[in-house]
Amino acid sequence: MRIVGISGLANSAQFKAAGKDLEPEEQRIRQGLDAAAALIVDGEIVAAAAEERFTGDKQTGSFPVGAIQYCLAEAGLSIDDVDEIVHGFEFSPYEKVWRLDSASAELYDHVLSRPALLHELKRHFPGFPPDRVHHVQHHLAHAASAFYTSGWDECLTVVIDGMGEVHSASIYHAHDGKLKKLREISASNSIGILYSLITLHLGFDFNGDEYKVMGLAPYGNPDRFRAFFEKNVEFLPNGTIRIPILALNQTREERDNYRATRRFLDEELGPRRKKGEAVSDQHRDIAAALQECLEKTMLHICGYFQQQTSQRRLALAGGVALNCAAIGAITRSGLFDEVYVQPASGDDGTAMGAALFRAAVHGEVRNQRLPVPFFGPASSGEAIATALKQYEDEIDVIRFSSVEETCDEAAQWIASGRVIAWHRGRMEFGPRALGNRSILADPAHPEMRDRINAMVKKREAFRPFAPAVTLEQAHIWFDMEPDMRLPYMISTVDVREDHRKTLPAITHINGTARVQTVSATDNPDFHVLLKAVGKATSREMVLNTSFNVKGQPIVNTPLEAIDTFLHTGIQALFLENNLIKRRGEF
Repeated sequence: MRIVGISGLANSAQFKAAGKDLEPEEQRIRQGLDAAAALIVDGEIVAAAAEERFTGDKQTGSFPVGAIQYCLAEAGLSIDDVDEIVHGFEFSPYEKVWRLDSASAELYDHVLSRPALLHELKRHFPGFPPDRVHHVQHHLAHAASAFYTSGWDECLTVVIDGMGEVHSASIYHAHDGKLKKLREISASNSIGILYSLITLHLGFDFNGDEYKVMGLAPYGNPDRFRAFFEKNVEFLPNGTIRIPILALNQTREERDNYRATRRFLDEELGPRRKKGEAVSDQHRDIAAALQECLEKTMLHICGYFQQQTSQRRLALAGGVALNCAAIGAITRSGLFDEVYVQPASGDDGTAMGAALFRAAVHGEVRNQRLPVPFFGPASSGEAIATALKQYEDEIDVIRFSSVEETCDEAAQWIASGRVIAWHRGRMEFGPRALGNRSILADPAHPEMRDRINAMVKKREAFRPFAPAVTLEQAHIWFDMEPDMRLPYMISTVDVREDHRKTLPAITHINGTARVQTVSATDNPDFHVLLKAVGKATSREMVLNTSFNVKGQPIVNTPLEAIDTFLHTGIQALFLENNLIKRRGEF
């Protein structure tokens, strides 16, 4: 079977804005972001990519035609060769709820319904038979993305996000190739939505900047606002939660934009921070208490169902699972022997999960641990040559004959304190740059975090950068057992105390780091680079951040790589075995 999974809700953005008097920040209070496509052939993942990487529109929810076309091209297929297209949403069981008033009925008809999906499909792929188009409920797609890539025959599988169709969390006992649902938590009690609303209250973007609040939290003191969260997030004895302030919204307009809840937050937490305003101690303390609440909530849910099932393995997905500080807390809790987070846990990952679920229905899924998710496009020699030609008046190029020569040269640049971009192999699927579309530097330079923020990222100074380190050396620098694998950059660990001062660029204020371990099997070329860096610096480690500027998706093509390089302060670009410098520099 050849199955294409897709995510996103086309027309969601246009429908949200049409004819409505909305604050700019309210435009993002909606579903359907992170459109993507994934191709499963005979139960194996062949290709997967987010649509944003082809359109340049970060987190776009538009129909993923570019991502679909890429997946098909990667496998040498046409749309006519596809047996099924499956969408990671299924709203039809809740149609009666959406038709209770005219506004939500219109949303259902134009954005959420099967006819709305078929309309988009017909527009982009006319002639594809509707009877080969299927739907998988959103949380089931998330759960499938975690369980069927865990490599485990049995585990507890937990999905926590803002909102699926009508739920915010779903808990499953996964075994014998099946996902048995144990409990659901309604979207009216969504810890993900509460986290996003307070993200908005703190002056950041709803549905996009939650990771900034996670990064801000260690700078604050949770004591100041702990009582607020203890009062407003109730832990129930059946492993679920209740958040009464989300029920304050009574009118359609209030429910669509959570305005009553947001007024309550203004009254209880102080006025909302405006974009561009300084971050105060109050903001830091709110972030700290919110993050503490999230971690307690996840431990409450996961801990209860661990007791109910006696499972010592936990697989997680959903946007909240990308909160690496919370994942670190679960890992350290001792509740589970093993914790696996599907690395594309946001809604882009439901494209892969929906396709995997349908493959399982057909008895074809192969449950094996997901490799580091290099499922996106690689750059062809022709594309690289075209890009070099286009920019030939602005760049100098040095070509190397092997990956070893390239890595030796790149290691010297890093060891000398310079910042390089690294574009090699297939692009990552998911939000993390894991060594193929990265900006790299030496983590030992005290000023490196500020330099990269000033020259490239243009982001808040409180946000930490992550280290990539060889699997062989990770336990030397971080509080990890030898050979402990963290290949997806998905969990925080403690930097060993005696190394914190020597690794200032990747050590957060609380002494943690979001570690990525790299082995020769995970990413052979990146491992060669880290080994070369080790010879030059005595540390097989680099600061690793995504190759993009603020507001831009991670770069995809050689043209994008060179253009981004030239318009930032990055000092060199390594594009496959080519060293690219600005004309006349160095």
